Amino acid sequence: MRVAIIASILAALGTGLGGGLVAVFPRLSRALYDALLGFSAGVMLAAGSITLLGPALARNGIAAVSAGLLSGALFVFVLERVVPHLEPHFAPHISGPEKRLGLLMGAAITLHHVPEGLAVGVAFAAGEASLGIIVAVAIALQNIPEGLAIAVPLRAAGFTRLRATLWALLSGVGQPFAAALGVGFVSIVGPMVPFALALAAGAMIFVASDQLIPESRQRPEAKAPSLGLIAGFVLVAVLTKLFS
Repeated sequence: MRVAIIASILAALGTGLGGGLVAVFPRLSRALYDALLGFSAGVMLAAGSITLLGPALARNGIAAVSAGLLSGALFVFVLERVVPHLEPHFAPHISGPEKRLGLLMGAAITLHHVPEGLAVGVAFAAGEASLGIIVAVAIALQNIPEGLAIAVPLRAAGFTRLRATLWALLSGVGQPFAAALGVGFVSIVGPMVPFALALAAGAMIFVASDQLIPESRQRPEAKAPSLGLIAGFVLVAVLTKLFS
């Protein structure tokens, strides 16, 4: 539990680091924004499919894995319905009022950190430290561009660099709590580790498919989202190879 929470806290700090980059990138073009969303989607898809779903299937629990995938997707679906103001996608107008955009993006990304933290907790609780490290590092790197995406609109709205960075950092506060929830969930289900891994995978894949990918494709002709997605997928594949 302690290791999982510490790892999730370090991963959540990535949003603050990304927010600090507002000093380097005071403006965020639509193309860069789309690429960042694509990158986040690629990380979540790869973390869910390679890092979590692979080990779950290797444990020969196909029924538990299938049930876990569906349960994870349903979990996020219900969570989004409980917070209806985050629908539709969290930044429908990149050129809209900057303050509202930044706060709305921060709220949506905070929601996305729940399945991320859950994945970290489940990965560590599964008894494989390398698995937890891969997920935590991947999420930390993903959080950096997300923090930038929150801070830039707030900075444009007149927030100081420090205040914009703090708002970005605050978006990750729920991640450690979700990690603790993931560890507790595995301790309850006991031998149903494949189910728990698949549940975390289903939650992450649903977020990528339902929120990040559609939002990044506001301009159908743009290639930046696809390139970003591939970059995120490659990153997790490399991390998996290095830490396995």
